Amino acid sequence: MTSRPNLTPRTVLVVGGGTAGNSLTVLLRKAGIDVDLVECKADWNVHGSGITTQGNALRVLREIGVWEEAEKHGFGFDDLGITTADGTVLHVESHYRTGGPDLPAIVGMQRADLQHILIEAVRRSGARVRLDTTVQQLEQDAAGVDVTFSDGTTDRYDLVVAADGLNSATRAMIDISERPEPVGMGIWRVCAPRPESVQRTDLTYGGPCYIAGYCPTGQDSLYAYLVEPQRDRASLEPHTYADEMRRLAEPYGGAWNEIRASITDPEQVNYTVFTRHLVEGPWHRGRVVLIGDAAHSCPPTLAQGAAMSLEDALVLAELLTGHDDWDDELLTAYYERRVPRVRLVVDGAVQICRWQLDGVRDADVPGLIDRTMTVLTELP
Repeated sequence: MTSRPNLTPRTVLVVGGGTAGNSLTVLLRKAGIDVDLVECKADWNVHGSGITTQGNALRVLREIGVWEEAEKHGFGFDDLGITTADGTVLHVESHYRTGGPDLPAIVGMQRADLQHILIEAVRRSGARVRLDTTVQQLEQDAAGVDVTFSDGTTDRYDLVVAADGLNSATRAMIDISERPEPVGMGIWRVCAPRPESVQRTDLTYGGPCYIAGYCPTGQDSLYAYLVEPQRDRASLEPHTYADEMRRLAEPYGGAWNEIRASITDPEQVNYTVFTRHLVEGPWHRGRVVLIGDAAHSCPPTLAQGAAMSLEDALVLAELLTGHDDWDDELLTAYYERRVPRVRLVVDGAVQICRWQLDGVRDADVPGLIDRTMTVLTELP
Protein backbone atom coordinates (compact mmCIF):
# COMPACT_ATOMS: atom_id res chain seq x y z
CA MET A 1 0.00 0.00 0.00
CA THR A 2 1.47 3.35 -0.96
CA SER A 3 1.00 6.62 0.85
CA ARG A 4 -1.03 9.26 -0.96
CA PRO A 5 0.99 12.19 -2.24
CA ASN A 6 -0.37 14.99 -0.08
CA LEU A 7 1.42 17.32 2.28
CA THR A 8 -1.57 18.30 4.43
CA PRO A 9 -2.23 16.16 7.52
CA ARG A 10 -5.55 14.35 7.33
CA THR A 11 -7.67 13.13 10.24
CA VAL A 12 -10.12 10.24 10.23
CA LEU A 13 -12.61 9.20 12.89
CA VAL A 14 -13.39 5.48 12.91
CA VAL A 15 -16.62 4.73 14.76
CA GLY A 16 -16.58 1.14 16.03
CA GLY A 17 -13.71 -1.04 17.21
CA GLY A 18 -14.67 -4.38 15.69
CA THR A 19 -12.98 -6.27 12.87
CA ALA A 20 -13.60 -3.62 10.19
CA GLY A 21 -12.86 -0.58 12.34
CA ASN A 22 -9.71 -1.94 13.93
CA SER A 23 -8.35 -3.14 10.59
CA LEU A 24 -8.98 0.16 8.83
CA THR A 25 -7.37 2.04 11.70
CA VAL A 26 -4.16 0.03 11.41
CA LEU A 27 -4.02 0.34 7.62
CA LEU A 28 -4.51 4.11 7.71
CA ARG A 29 -1.95 4.57 10.47
CA LYS A 30 0.59 2.57 8.45
CA ALA A 31 0.19 5.24 5.77
CA GLY A 32 0.73 8.04 8.29
CA ILE A 33 -2.89 9.24 8.53
CA ASP A 34 -4.06 10.48 11.93
CA VAL A 35 -6.88 8.28 13.25
CA ASP A 36 -9.17 8.49 16.25
CA LEU A 37 -11.13 5.34 17.05
CA VAL A 38 -14.17 5.36 19.32
CA GLU A 39 -15.87 2.22 20.61
CA CYS A 40 -19.09 2.15 22.60
CA LYS A 41 -18.13 -0.90 24.69
CA ALA A 42 -15.85 -0.32 27.66
CA ASP A 43 -14.24 -3.76 27.13
CA TRP A 44 -13.55 -3.01 23.43
CA ASN A 45 -16.07 -5.66 22.39
CA VAL A 46 -13.92 -8.66 23.33
CA HIS A 47 -16.43 -11.51 23.22
CA GLY A 48 -18.13 -13.98 20.91
CA SER A 49 -17.78 -17.62 19.99
CA GLY A 50 -15.77 -18.72 16.99
CA ILE A 51 -15.07 -17.43 13.53
CA THR A 52 -14.21 -19.13 10.24
CA THR A 53 -11.68 -17.01 8.34
CA GLN A 54 -11.17 -18.09 4.76
CA GLY A 55 -8.14 -17.32 2.62
CA ASN A 56 -9.33 -13.97 1.29
CA ALA A 57 -9.75 -12.80 4.91
CA LEU A 58 -6.29 -14.13 5.81
CA ARG A 59 -4.86 -12.21 2.87
CA VAL A 60 -6.07 -8.95 4.45
CA LEU A 61 -4.79 -9.94 7.90
CA ARG A 62 -1.38 -10.39 6.29
CA GLU A 63 -1.60 -6.90 4.78
CA ILE A 64 -2.49 -5.52 8.21
CA GLY A 65 0.55 -7.29 9.65
CA VAL A 66 -1.13 -9.75 12.02
CA TRP A 67 -1.27 -12.94 9.96
CA GLU A 68 1.51 -14.73 11.83
CA GLU A 69 -0.14 -13.99 15.17
CA ALA A 70 -3.51 -15.14 13.85
CA GLU A 71 -1.96 -18.34 12.53
CA LYS A 72 -0.43 -19.02 15.94
CA HIS A 73 -3.76 -18.67 17.75
CA GLY A 74 -5.98 -20.39 15.18
CA PHE A 75 -6.33 -23.81 13.58
CA GLY A 76 -5.62 -24.02 9.86
CA PHE A 77 -7.02 -26.64 7.51
CA ASP A 78 -7.83 -27.16 3.84
CA ASP A 79 -10.60 -29.79 3.78
CA LEU A 80 -14.34 -29.65 4.33
CA GLY A 81 -16.38 -32.71 5.28
CA ILE A 82 -20.04 -33.53 4.69
CA THR A 83 -21.56 -36.06 7.09
CA THR A 84 -24.84 -37.74 7.88
CA ALA A 85 -26.56 -37.00 11.17
CA ASP A 86 -25.00 -40.10 12.78
CA GLY A 87 -21.51 -38.84 11.89
CA THR A 88 -20.84 -40.99 8.83
CA VAL A 89 -18.59 -39.08 6.45
CA LEU A 90 -20.18 -38.86 3.00
CA HIS A 91 -17.66 -36.66 1.24
CA VAL A 92 -14.46 -34.73 1.90
CA GLU A 93 -13.34 -32.05 -0.51
CA SER A 94 -10.44 -29.65 -0.67
CA HIS A 95 -11.74 -26.20 0.06
CA TYR A 96 -10.89 -23.18 -2.05
CA ARG A 97 -7.66 -21.34 -1.22
CA THR A 98 -9.18 -17.93 -1.86
CA GLY A 99 -6.14 -16.18 -0.40
CA GLY A 100 -3.69 -17.87 -2.74
CA PRO A 101 -1.56 -21.01 -2.53
CA ASP A 102 0.62 -19.75 0.32
CA LEU A 103 -2.27 -19.38 2.78
CA PRO A 104 -4.54 -22.08 4.24
CA ALA A 105 -8.03 -22.43 2.86
CA ILE A 106 -9.47 -21.79 6.33
CA VAL A 107 -8.27 -20.82 9.79
CA GLY A 108 -10.75 -21.25 12.61
CA MET A 109 -10.29 -18.87 15.53
CA GLN A 110 -11.92 -17.75 18.71
CA ARG A 111 -13.45 -14.34 18.01
CA ALA A 112 -11.97 -12.97 21.22
CA ASP A 113 -8.48 -14.02 20.07
CA LEU A 114 -8.86 -12.25 16.73
CA GLN A 115 -10.19 -9.16 18.49
CA HIS A 116 -7.25 -9.14 20.92
CA ILE A 117 -4.80 -9.44 18.02
CA LEU A 118 -6.38 -6.50 16.19
CA ILE A 119 -6.61 -4.44 19.38
CA GLU A 120 -2.89 -4.85 19.99
CA ALA A 121 -2.22 -3.82 16.39
CA VAL A 122 -4.31 -0.68 16.90
CA ARG A 123 -2.40 0.14 20.07
CA ARG A 124 0.95 -0.33 18.34
CA SER A 125 -0.21 1.89 15.47
CA GLY A 126 -0.40 4.99 17.67
CA ALA A 127 -4.07 5.68 16.95
CA ARG A 128 -5.99 7.57 19.63
CA VAL A 129 -8.58 5.25 21.18
CA ARG A 130 -11.59 6.20 23.29
CA LEU A 131 -13.64 3.39 24.81
CA ASP A 132 -17.11 3.64 26.34
CA THR A 133 -17.72 6.52 23.93
CA THR A 134 -20.36 7.12 21.29
CA VAL A 135 -21.03 9.71 18.60
CA GLN A 136 -23.99 11.90 19.46
CA GLN A 137 -24.10 14.33 16.54
CA LEU A 138 -22.56 14.88 13.12
CA GLU A 139 -22.47 18.24 11.35
CA GLN A 140 -20.62 18.34 8.06
CA ASP A 141 -19.73 20.72 5.31
CA ALA A 142 -17.72 20.36 2.11
CA ALA A 143 -14.41 20.37 3.99
CA GLY A 144 -15.02 18.12 7.00
CA VAL A 145 -17.23 16.80 9.79
CA ASP A 146 -17.77 18.25 13.27
CA VAL A 147 -18.44 15.38 15.68
CA THR A 148 -19.99 15.67 19.15
CA PHE A 149 -19.24 12.76 21.48
CA SER A 150 -21.12 11.30 24.44
CA ASP A 151 -18.75 12.98 26.90
CA GLY A 152 -19.71 16.39 25.50
CA THR A 153 -16.49 17.03 23.59
CA THR A 154 -16.41 18.04 19.93
CA ASP A 155 -13.73 17.51 17.29
CA ARG A 156 -13.40 17.98 13.55
CA TYR A 157 -12.32 15.36 11.01
CA ASP A 158 -11.70 15.17 7.31
CA LEU A 159 -13.62 11.88 7.16
CA VAL A 160 -15.82 9.78 9.44
CA VAL A 161 -15.98 6.03 8.88
CA ALA A 162 -18.99 4.17 10.27
CA ALA A 163 -17.78 0.73 11.33
CA ASP A 164 -20.37 0.37 14.08
CA GLY A 165 -22.02 -2.82 12.95
CA LEU A 166 -25.39 -4.21 11.98
CA ASN A 167 -27.46 -1.67 13.87
CA SER A 168 -25.19 1.25 13.04
CA ALA A 169 -26.27 4.45 14.76
CA THR A 170 -24.02 6.39 12.39
CA ARG A 171 -25.86 4.97 9.39
CA ALA A 172 -29.11 6.27 10.84
CA MET A 173 -27.57 9.70 11.49
CA ILE A 174 -26.84 10.14 7.78
CA ASP A 175 -30.34 9.01 6.79
CA ILE A 176 -29.52 5.72 5.09
CA SER A 177 -32.72 3.73 5.45
CA GLU A 178 -31.65 0.13 4.80
CA ARG A 179 -31.77 -2.07 7.90
CA PRO A 180 -30.99 -5.75 8.52
CA GLU A 181 -33.96 -8.01 7.87
CA PRO A 182 -34.33 -11.56 9.20
CA VAL A 183 -34.22 -14.39 6.67
CA GLY A 184 -36.09 -16.95 8.80
CA MET A 185 -33.28 -18.88 10.48
CA GLY A 186 -31.56 -18.76 13.84
CA ILE A 187 -28.25 -20.19 15.01
CA TRP A 188 -27.04 -21.64 18.30
CA ARG A 189 -23.29 -21.34 18.87
CA VAL A 190 -21.01 -22.63 21.62
CA CYS A 191 -17.29 -22.75 22.35
CA ALA A 192 -16.19 -26.20 23.46
CA PRO A 193 -13.11 -28.41 23.87
CA ARG A 194 -11.91 -29.87 20.57
CA PRO A 195 -12.17 -33.66 20.31
CA GLU A 196 -8.95 -35.10 18.90
CA SER A 197 -10.87 -36.39 15.87
CA VAL A 198 -11.88 -32.89 14.77
CA GLN A 199 -9.30 -31.69 12.24
CA ARG A 200 -11.56 -29.67 9.94
CA THR A 201 -15.09 -28.33 9.57
CA ASP A 202 -17.73 -31.02 9.11
CA LEU A 203 -21.26 -30.06 8.07
CA THR A 204 -24.46 -32.05 8.34
CA TYR A 205 -27.46 -30.94 6.32
CA GLY A 206 -30.45 -32.64 7.87
CA GLY A 207 -31.66 -34.07 11.14
CA PRO A 208 -33.72 -31.76 13.37
CA CYS A 209 -31.69 -28.73 12.22
CA TYR A 210 -30.98 -27.27 8.81
CA ILE A 211 -27.24 -27.37 9.50
CA ALA A 212 -25.13 -28.90 12.25
CA GLY A 213 -21.45 -28.06 12.11
CA TYR A 214 -18.25 -27.33 13.96
CA CYS A 215 -14.94 -25.65 13.26
CA PRO A 216 -11.66 -26.18 15.14
CA THR A 217 -10.38 -22.89 16.57
CA GLY A 218 -7.17 -24.01 18.26
CA GLN A 219 -5.33 -27.04 19.56
CA ASP A 220 -7.78 -27.36 22.43
CA SER A 221 -10.91 -25.59 21.22
CA LEU A 222 -13.66 -25.46 18.61
CA TYR A 223 -16.95 -23.77 18.10
CA ALA A 224 -20.06 -25.71 17.20
CA TYR A 225 -23.31 -24.48 15.75
CA LEU A 226 -26.84 -25.60 14.99
CA VAL A 227 -29.07 -23.76 12.52
CA GLU A 228 -32.85 -24.00 12.91
CA PRO A 229 -36.01 -22.05 12.07
CA GLN A 230 -35.94 -18.61 13.64
CA ARG A 231 -37.44 -18.28 17.09
CA ASP A 232 -38.75 -15.29 19.00
CA ARG A 233 -35.76 -14.43 21.15
CA ALA A 234 -38.07 -12.92 23.77
CA SER A 235 -39.41 -16.42 24.41
CA LEU A 236 -35.95 -17.84 25.17
CA GLU A 237 -34.60 -18.01 28.71
CA PRO A 238 -30.82 -17.48 28.74
CA HIS A 239 -30.32 -19.82 31.70
CA THR A 240 -31.72 -22.68 29.56
CA TYR A 241 -29.44 -22.10 26.55
CA ALA A 242 -27.08 -24.99 27.32
CA ASP A 243 -29.95 -27.41 27.92
CA GLU A 244 -31.66 -26.35 24.69
CA MET A 245 -28.54 -26.68 22.57
CA ARG A 246 -27.82 -30.13 24.03
CA ARG A 247 -31.38 -31.16 23.23
CA LEU A 248 -31.06 -30.02 19.63
CA ALA A 249 -27.70 -31.79 19.31
CA GLU A 250 -28.97 -35.10 20.70
CA PRO A 251 -29.69 -36.76 17.29
CA TYR A 252 -26.20 -36.00 15.96
CA GLY A 253 -23.38 -38.52 16.30
CA GLY A 254 -19.67 -38.70 15.62
CA ALA A 255 -17.76 -35.82 17.22
CA TRP A 256 -21.06 -34.38 18.39
CA ASN A 257 -21.17 -36.97 21.17
CA GLU A 258 -18.16 -35.35 22.86
CA ILE A 259 -19.19 -31.82 21.93
CA ARG A 260 -22.69 -32.30 23.32
CA ALA A 261 -21.41 -33.59 26.65
CA SER A 262 -19.35 -30.42 27.10
CA ILE A 263 -22.28 -28.03 26.60
CA THR A 264 -23.04 -27.29 30.24
CA ASP A 265 -22.55 -23.56 30.78
CA PRO A 266 -25.41 -21.42 29.41
CA GLU A 267 -23.14 -18.37 29.39
CA GLN A 268 -20.99 -20.07 26.73
CA VAL A 269 -23.99 -20.52 24.41
CA ASN A 270 -25.49 -17.75 22.28
CA TYR A 271 -28.45 -17.55 19.94
CA THR A 272 -28.79 -15.09 17.07
CA VAL A 273 -30.97 -14.79 13.98
CA PHE A 274 -29.72 -14.68 10.41
CA THR A 275 -30.15 -11.29 8.76
CA ARG A 276 -29.57 -9.78 5.36
CA HIS A 277 -28.99 -6.22 4.25
CA LEU A 278 -27.09 -4.39 1.55
CA VAL A 279 -27.11 -0.62 1.30
CA GLU A 280 -28.01 0.25 -2.27
CA GLY A 281 -26.29 3.20 -3.87
CA PRO A 282 -23.11 4.83 -2.53
CA TRP A 283 -22.15 3.90 1.00
CA HIS A 284 -21.48 7.50 1.96
CA ARG A 285 -23.24 10.76 2.55
CA GLY A 286 -20.85 13.66 2.20
CA ARG A 287 -17.78 12.85 4.28
CA VAL A 288 -19.30 9.98 6.28
CA VAL A 289 -18.82 6.50 4.81
CA LEU A 290 -19.92 2.99 5.84
CA ILE A 291 -17.82 -0.16 5.97
CA GLY A 292 -18.40 -3.72 7.15
CA ASP A 293 -21.67 -4.74 8.76
CA ALA A 294 -22.87 -1.15 8.73
CA ALA A 295 -23.05 -1.42 4.93
CA HIS A 296 -23.94 -5.08 4.45
CA SER A 297 -24.57 -8.35 6.26
CA CYS A 298 -25.55 -11.87 5.35
CA PRO A 299 -26.09 -15.29 6.91
CA PRO A 300 -22.85 -17.21 7.64
CA THR A 301 -23.70 -19.96 5.16
CA LEU A 302 -20.68 -18.99 3.04
CA ALA A 303 -18.52 -18.01 6.05
CA GLN A 304 -17.62 -14.71 4.37
CA GLY A 305 -18.99 -12.03 6.71
CA ALA A 306 -15.70 -11.12 8.38
CA ALA A 307 -13.85 -11.46 5.07
CA MET A 308 -16.12 -8.91 3.40
CA SER A 309 -15.56 -6.48 6.29
CA LEU A 310 -11.80 -6.95 6.09
CA GLU A 311 -11.85 -6.41 2.33
CA ASP A 312 -13.88 -3.21 2.80
CA ALA A 313 -11.19 -1.90 5.13
CA LEU A 314 -8.41 -2.81 2.70
CA VAL A 315 -10.05 -1.24 -0.34
CA LEU A 316 -11.08 1.96 1.45
CA ALA A 317 -7.58 2.33 2.92
CA GLU A 318 -6.01 1.85 -0.52
CA LEU A 319 -8.20 4.57 -2.01
CA LEU A 320 -7.71 7.04 0.83
CA THR A 321 -3.95 6.58 0.94
CA GLY A 322 -3.57 6.66 -2.83
CA HIS A 323 -5.49 9.86 -3.59
CA ASP A 324 -5.20 13.42 -2.42
CA ASP A 325 -8.86 14.36 -2.99
CA TRP A 326 -11.22 12.66 -0.55
CA ASP A 327 -14.26 13.69 -2.49
CA ASP A 328 -17.57 12.27 -3.63
CA GLU A 329 -15.96 10.69 -6.67
CA LEU A 330 -13.48 8.75 -4.57
CA LEU A 331 -16.06 7.46 -2.10
CA THR A 332 -18.39 6.49 -4.94
CA ALA A 333 -15.50 4.58 -6.51
CA TYR A 334 -15.14 2.68 -3.21
CA TYR A 335 -18.78 1.60 -3.39
CA GLU A 336 -18.58 0.68 -7.06
CA ARG A 337 -15.49 -1.43 -6.48
CA ARG A 338 -16.96 -3.28 -3.52
CA VAL A 339 -20.63 -3.77 -4.30
CA PRO A 340 -20.45 -6.46 -7.04
CA ARG A 341 -18.32 -8.71 -4.84
CA VAL A 342 -20.36 -8.07 -1.70
CA ARG A 343 -23.65 -8.58 -3.55
CA LEU A 344 -22.39 -11.93 -4.85
CA VAL A 345 -21.72 -13.08 -1.29
CA VAL A 346 -24.90 -11.65 0.25
CA ASP A 347 -27.18 -13.05 -2.44
CA GLY A 348 -25.41 -16.42 -2.42
CA ALA A 349 -25.57 -16.79 1.35
CA VAL A 350 -29.27 -15.89 1.39
CA GLN A 351 -29.99 -18.24 -1.53
CA ILE A 352 -28.62 -21.19 0.42
CA CYS A 353 -30.94 -20.29 3.29
CA ARG A 354 -33.94 -20.02 0.99
CA TRP A 355 -33.25 -23.40 -0.59
CA GLN A 356 -33.20 -24.93 2.87
CA LEU A 357 -36.26 -23.10 4.11
CA ASP A 358 -38.17 -24.18 0.99
CA GLY A 359 -36.95 -27.78 1.20
CA VAL A 360 -35.35 -27.72 -2.27
CA ARG A 361 -33.57 -31.07 -2.54
CA ASP A 362 -31.87 -30.59 -5.91
CA ALA A 363 -30.41 -27.16 -5.14
CA ASP A 364 -27.05 -26.55 -6.79
CA VAL A 365 -25.20 -25.55 -3.61
CA PRO A 366 -21.82 -26.86 -4.88
CA GLY A 367 -22.19 -24.86 -8.09
CA LEU A 368 -23.10 -21.70 -6.17
CA ILE A 369 -20.10 -22.12 -3.87
CA ASP A 370 -17.78 -22.79 -6.81
CA ARG A 371 -18.90 -19.66 -8.65
CA THR A 372 -18.58 -17.54 -5.52
CA MET A 373 -15.18 -18.80 -4.41
CA THR A 374 -13.76 -18.48 -7.92
CA VAL A 375 -14.52 -14.75 -7.81
CA LEU A 376 -13.20 -14.37 -4.26
CA THR A 377 -9.86 -15.87 -5.26
CA GLU A 378 -9.28 -12.69 -7.26
CA LEU A 379 -7.99 -9.60 -5.47
CA PRO A 380 -10.76 -7.31 -4.14
